[in-house]
Amino acid sequence: MLVSIAKFIPEDEESMSLKEHVSLPVATGVLLFGIPYSISLLVQWMYGWPNKPSYEKYIEAIRPRRIYRLTRAVLGMLKCVQYGKLYFQWRLWYKNADNHKHFKKGISFGRRSNKLDLYYCPNMDQSRAEPTPVVVFVYGGAWGSGDRGMYCLLASQMAKELNAMVVCPDYSTYPKGNVLDMVQDIADSLLWVKENGDMFNIDNVSLALIGHSAGAHLCALTTLFLVNGAKELGIEATKQREITALIKGVAGLSGVYNILDHYRHEKTRGVEYVSPMHKAMGGIENFDYYSPTSTLKTLTDDQLKTVPPFCLIHGTGDGTVPVVSSLKFSDALADLSVKVSLYLLPQVGHTEMVTDLMAPDSNCYHTVYGCIKQVFNKYTGNC
Repeated sequence: MLVSIAKFIPEDEESMSLKEHVSLPVATGVLLFGIPYSISLLVQWMYGWPNKPSYEKYIEAIRPRRIYRLTRAVLGMLKCVQYGKLYFQWRLWYKNADNHKHFKKGISFGRRSNKLDLYYCPNMDQSRAEPTPVVVFVYGGAWGSGDRGMYCLLASQMAKELNAMVVCPDYSTYPKGNVLDMVQDIADSLLWVKENGDMFNIDNVSLALIGHSAGAHLCALTTLFLVNGAKELGIEATKQREITALIKGVAGLSGVYNILDHYRHEKTRGVEYVSPMHKAMGGIENFDYYSPTSTLKTLTDDQLKTVPPFCLIHGTGDGTVPVVSSLKFSDALADLSVKVSLYLLPQVGHTEMVTDLMAPDSNCYHTVYGCIKQVFNKYTGNC
């Protein structure tokens, strides 16, 4: 009996040891290959395969470097889960009928009948005779997502902090529209302010543009297209000049100003094909045309004199749009004698730059609004 037990125990240990030896490689394989390949291939299937002919796109899609870069980018986005509470807050606020006294919702504007929301300044008497300064806020979303309702908390706080009316327009994000459509939509929202200001007691001779990320790009590009008198805007020349004179300043938060540079950055993250950017631009051949840094170089000396001041605010902890984007654009503006203010915020990331503007108890709230107030008061002559 003792002999049989002695023989049984080593056999059992050997079996367990064999299972451990088998399970360890399997677990390692799942961790190093199964999960990354599953995540990255699913994302590419949903948002776009590499722009390669025939089967070559699939070969490119499974290259190890692309797989791991894309997986890292996707996993990095999981930190957005922390904003889940904010998601429910803005949805409840926007749908709450009691809050409609703070803003007018769903006003049609422009050639594509987009909608905009107009937020009243809570610190001012709306019946007063003096017109209220106005801000047009353009949200981001990589040119492929976003809507005005998501930014109701930001717009209401911005109206309060700046003592201004805030207009938040929707625009034709990809695939509904391309970048030119988006620029036309932003220009249409400015034209709406110009033509309807009296109805809402808006100061329709003085306006500031503020945008975040892709929205900052659209603000800059729209302004420079207007200064250049671009026929592509589809607005008659006289009205373009009127709108250009209306813009007293542009503030860009974590903005993209050179599309080719940003495309190269997207490649380092493995997201250049799943990102809507190159599709919204209509291909790499249009990157230069839709880059504010390039548009600046096409302006004449007389046109440069009409470019409004720019304020660029960027976080040094931004991994989505590197801070060098604002640094280069600031240099380009300064080289052409365009007034520019540059604020670099240590350790601030891409998403926090805009989400923190929605609640006064957020980390960056007072810092970012402090920067914006300085330039906004100069823009509107309230300093």
